[in-house]
Amino acid sequence: MCGRIYVKTTLEELIRNFAFAVKGGDIDALGNRFPRWNGAPSQDYPIIIRSLVREPDTFGHIFEAASWGLKPRFWKKGMNAPFNARCEDIATKPMFKTAYRSRRCLVPINGFFEWKDIFGTGKNKQPYAIAMKDDSPFALAGLWEIWKDPETGIDLKTFTIITCEPNEMMATIHDRMPVILHRADYERWLSSEPDPHDLMRPFPAELMTMWKIGKGVGSPRNDSPEIIEEVADDPDPEPTLL
Repeated sequence: MCGRIYVKTTLEELIRNFAFAVKGGDIDALGNRFPRWNGAPSQDYPIIIRSLVREPDTFGHIFEAASWGLKPRFWKKGMNAPFNARCEDIATKPMFKTAYRSRRCLVPINGFFEWKDIFGTGKNKQPYAIAMKDDSPFALAGLWEIWKDPETGIDLKTFTIITCEPNEMMATIHDRMPVILHRADYERWLSSEPDPHDLMRPFPAELMTMWKIGKGVGSPRNDSPEIIEEVADDPDPEPTLL
């Protein structure tokens, strides 16, 4: 799964790193929320989508603000708003299949977090930060939707991050990883092609790195650069008692 991400730049710098996309109408509203060192579901993020409107100023790829947690048009309060979608299921599950065919997105980030279950009990987990070895920003594969709030009548954009089997590095800490796309594949992922299933594969481990971080990442309220600082190995970790 992928339930935490971080963006360690300003919004303007992030956008400059993905210069093939232009700003959408509401993206500037996110400006004062970044850097974000410990991002969690339900928060708003910049995503890149293919514009569905053929107008000179908008046709192409655009940055839009969206809330993390997918809400299709049929979503009702009380239903689950998944923050992850398994690549094996998205072509057939009602929650994902329509968005997969026509509303795929990129989620630009600097890194993400994952937890290793040290003793297999689920009670003592070591968090890790994961990023590119050259520290460059990258994009996760996602799906997006628009849900109309029946109380306000406002259309809200939402998204989910797709996961796949882990590469060799990620397999040492978890059985899933987010789908990371090569830059050469961004255009195809955002295209009108209905089923680019071959792009949803583990990213090469040799291009990535990971390191142990402190357990403060467990709370999204802890949102400072210290979150991604490397910590020393615990020479004698003890299992948490049930």
